[in-house]
Amino acid sequence: MNSIELAAEELNPLIPHTAEIIAGFIAFSLLYILLRRAVVPRFEKAFAARTDAIQGGMERAEQAQREAEVALNQYKAQLADARGEAQVIREEARVQGAAIIEEMRSKAQEEAARITSQAQAAIEAERQQAVNSLRNEMGALATELASKIVGEALDDQVRQSRIVDRFLSDLEKSETKRSN
Repeated sequence: MNSIELAAEELNPLIPHTAEIIAGFIAFSLLYILLRRAVVPRFEKAFAARTDAIQGGMERAEQAQREAEVALNQYKAQLADARGEAQVIREEARVQGAAIIEEMRSKAQEEAARITSQAQAAIEAERQQAVNSLRNEMGALATELASKIVGEALDDQVRQSRIVDRFLSDLEKSETKRSN
Protein backbone atom coordinates (compact mmCIF):
# COMPACT_ATOMS: atom_id res chain seq x y z
CA MET A 1 0.00 0.00 0.00
CA ASN A 2 2.85 2.16 0.20
CA SER A 3 3.15 2.47 -3.49
CA ILE A 4 -0.54 3.24 -3.84
CA GLU A 5 -0.22 5.87 -1.20
CA LEU A 6 2.81 7.36 -2.89
CA ALA A 7 1.16 7.32 -6.27
CA ALA A 8 -1.94 8.86 -4.78
CA GLU A 9 0.10 11.53 -3.06
CA GLU A 10 1.97 12.39 -6.26
CA LEU A 11 -1.14 12.72 -8.30
CA ASN A 12 -3.04 14.75 -5.73
CA PRO A 13 -3.71 18.11 -7.35
CA LEU A 14 -4.36 19.83 -4.03
CA ILE A 15 -0.83 19.43 -2.76
CA PRO A 16 1.70 21.45 -4.80
CA HIS A 17 5.20 20.25 -5.65
CA THR A 18 8.11 21.60 -3.70
CA ALA A 19 9.58 23.29 -6.75
CA GLU A 20 6.30 25.09 -7.34
CA ILE A 21 6.22 26.25 -3.74
CA ILE A 22 9.76 27.64 -3.97
CA ALA A 23 9.09 29.32 -7.36
CA GLY A 24 5.83 30.74 -6.01
CA PHE A 25 7.58 32.00 -2.89
CA ILE A 26 10.35 33.66 -4.94
CA ALA A 27 7.78 35.21 -7.37
CA PHE A 28 5.68 36.41 -4.45
CA SER A 29 8.76 37.88 -2.72
CA LEU A 30 9.85 39.67 -5.89
CA LEU A 31 6.33 40.96 -6.47
CA TYR A 32 6.10 42.06 -2.83
CA ILE A 33 9.44 43.88 -2.99
CA LEU A 34 8.50 45.52 -6.31
CA LEU A 35 5.15 46.63 -4.96
CA ARG A 36 6.69 47.75 -1.67
CA ARG A 37 9.41 49.86 -3.31
CA ALA A 38 7.69 51.21 -6.43
CA VAL A 39 3.92 51.08 -6.17
CA VAL A 40 3.23 51.62 -2.46
CA PRO A 41 5.24 54.89 -2.28
CA ARG A 42 3.28 56.17 -5.28
CA PHE A 43 0.01 55.19 -3.60
CA GLU A 44 1.15 56.81 -0.35
CA LYS A 45 2.26 59.91 -2.24
CA ALA A 46 -1.09 60.10 -4.07
CA PHE A 47 -2.91 59.44 -0.79
CA ALA A 48 -0.88 62.17 0.99
CA ALA A 49 -1.48 64.59 -1.89
CA ARG A 50 -5.19 63.80 -1.84
CA THR A 51 -5.27 64.18 1.96
CA ASP A 52 -3.43 67.51 1.68
CA ALA A 53 -5.78 68.65 -1.06
CA ILE A 54 -8.81 67.68 0.97
CA GLN A 55 -7.35 69.21 4.14
CA GLY A 56 -6.31 72.35 2.24
CA GLY A 57 -9.72 72.53 0.60
CA MET A 58 -11.38 72.28 4.00
CA GLU A 59 -9.06 74.94 5.41
CA ARG A 60 -9.71 77.16 2.38
CA ALA A 61 -13.44 76.58 2.79
CA GLU A 62 -13.22 77.46 6.48
CA GLN A 63 -11.14 80.55 5.63
CA ALA A 64 -13.64 81.53 2.93
CA GLN A 65 -16.47 81.03 5.43
CA ARG A 66 -14.69 83.22 8.00
CA GLU A 67 -14.09 85.88 5.33
CA ALA A 68 -17.73 85.64 4.27
CA GLU A 69 -18.83 86.08 7.88
CA VAL A 70 -16.54 89.10 8.26
CA ALA A 71 -17.88 90.55 5.00
CA LEU A 72 -21.45 89.85 6.13
CA ASN A 73 -20.81 91.60 9.45
CA GLN A 74 -19.26 94.56 7.63
CA TYR A 75 -22.22 94.65 5.25
CA LYS A 76 -24.65 94.57 8.16
CA ALA A 77 -22.71 97.35 9.92
CA GLN A 78 -22.67 99.45 6.75
CA LEU A 79 -26.37 98.77 6.22
CA ALA A 80 -27.11 99.82 9.80
CA ASP A 81 -25.00 102.97 9.31
CA ALA A 82 -26.78 103.73 6.05
CA ARG A 83 -30.16 103.24 7.69
CA GLY A 84 -29.11 105.51 10.55
CA GLU A 85 -27.88 108.15 8.11
CA ALA A 86 -31.09 107.83 6.11
CA GLN A 87 -33.11 108.32 9.30
CA VAL A 88 -31.04 111.38 10.20
CA ILE A 89 -31.48 112.78 6.68
CA ARG A 90 -35.24 112.12 6.80
CA GLU A 91 -35.46 113.82 10.20
CA GLU A 92 -33.45 116.81 8.95
CA ALA A 93 -35.62 117.02 5.85
CA ARG A 94 -38.76 116.87 8.01
CA VAL A 95 -37.42 119.64 10.26
CA GLN A 96 -36.36 121.72 7.25
CA GLY A 97 -39.74 121.11 5.63
CA ALA A 98 -41.52 122.23 8.77
CA ALA A 99 -39.27 125.31 8.95
CA ILE A 100 -39.94 126.12 5.30
CA ILE A 101 -43.68 125.68 5.82
CA GLU A 102 -43.56 127.91 8.90
CA GLU A 103 -41.49 130.50 7.03
CA MET A 104 -43.88 130.44 4.07
CA ARG A 105 -46.84 130.70 6.45
CA SER A 106 -45.32 133.71 8.20
CA LYS A 107 -44.46 135.34 4.86
CA ALA A 108 -48.01 134.71 3.67
CA GLN A 109 -49.40 136.21 6.86
CA GLU A 110 -47.11 139.23 6.51
CA GLU A 111 -48.12 139.62 2.86
CA ALA A 112 -51.80 139.27 3.79
CA ALA A 113 -51.37 141.85 6.56
CA ARG A 114 -49.56 144.20 4.15
CA ILE A 115 -52.26 143.76 1.50
CA THR A 116 -54.97 144.24 4.14
CA SER A 117 -53.33 147.38 5.49
CA GLN A 118 -52.89 148.75 1.96
CA ALA A 119 -56.51 147.95 1.18
CA GLN A 120 -57.64 149.60 4.42
CA ALA A 121 -55.50 152.64 3.66
CA ALA A 122 -56.94 152.79 0.14
CA ILE A 123 -60.47 152.38 1.49
CA GLU A 124 -59.85 155.05 4.11
CA ALA A 125 -58.45 157.41 1.46
CA GLU A 126 -61.43 156.76 -0.79
CA ARG A 127 -63.82 157.20 2.14
CA GLN A 128 -62.13 160.44 3.10
CA GLN A 129 -62.30 161.59 -0.49
CA ALA A 130 -65.97 160.60 -0.66
CA VAL A 131 -66.67 162.41 2.63
CA ASN A 132 -64.90 165.54 1.36
CA SER A 133 -66.76 165.32 -1.92
CA LEU A 134 -70.08 164.87 -0.11
CA ARG A 135 -69.26 167.71 2.25
CA ASN A 136 -68.52 170.00 -0.64
CA GLU A 137 -71.70 168.96 -2.44
CA MET A 138 -73.78 169.19 0.72
CA GLY A 139 -72.19 172.52 1.54
CA ALA A 140 -73.06 173.85 -1.88
CA LEU A 141 -76.60 172.47 -1.66
CA ALA A 142 -77.05 173.73 1.91
CA THR A 143 -75.75 177.16 0.95
CA GLU A 144 -78.07 177.28 -2.03
CA LEU A 145 -80.99 176.12 0.08
CA ALA A 146 -80.18 178.55 2.89
CA SER A 147 -79.86 181.43 0.46
CA LYS A 148 -83.26 180.55 -0.99
CA ILE A 149 -84.78 180.32 2.47
CA VAL A 150 -83.18 183.44 3.84
CA GLY A 151 -83.55 185.25 0.59
CA GLU A 152 -80.11 186.74 0.52
CA ALA A 153 -76.97 185.63 -1.10
CA LEU A 154 -74.37 183.85 0.98
CA ASP A 155 -71.40 184.56 -1.17
CA ASP A 156 -68.91 184.98 1.60
CA GLN A 157 -66.79 181.83 1.55
CA VAL A 158 -65.87 181.88 5.27
CA ARG A 159 -69.44 182.27 6.36
CA GLN A 160 -70.56 179.60 3.93
CA SER A 161 -67.95 177.19 5.28
CA ARG A 162 -69.00 177.86 8.92
CA ILE A 163 -72.64 177.24 8.10
CA VAL A 164 -71.84 173.97 6.32
CA ASP A 165 -69.62 172.73 9.18
CA ARG A 166 -72.27 173.54 11.76
CA PHE A 167 -74.95 171.84 9.67
CA LEU A 168 -72.82 168.69 9.23
CA SER A 169 -71.91 168.50 12.91
CA ASP A 170 -75.60 168.78 13.80
CA LEU A 171 -76.32 166.08 11.26
CA GLU A 172 -73.63 163.82 12.73
CA LYS A 173 -74.96 164.33 16.26
CA SER A 174 -78.44 163.36 15.19
CA GLU A 175 -77.01 160.26 13.41
CA THR A 176 -75.15 159.13 16.56
CA LYS A 177 -78.27 159.58 18.69
CA ARG A 178 -80.25 157.38 16.33
CA SER A 179 -77.64 154.62 16.23
CA ASN A 180 -77.40 154.44 20.05
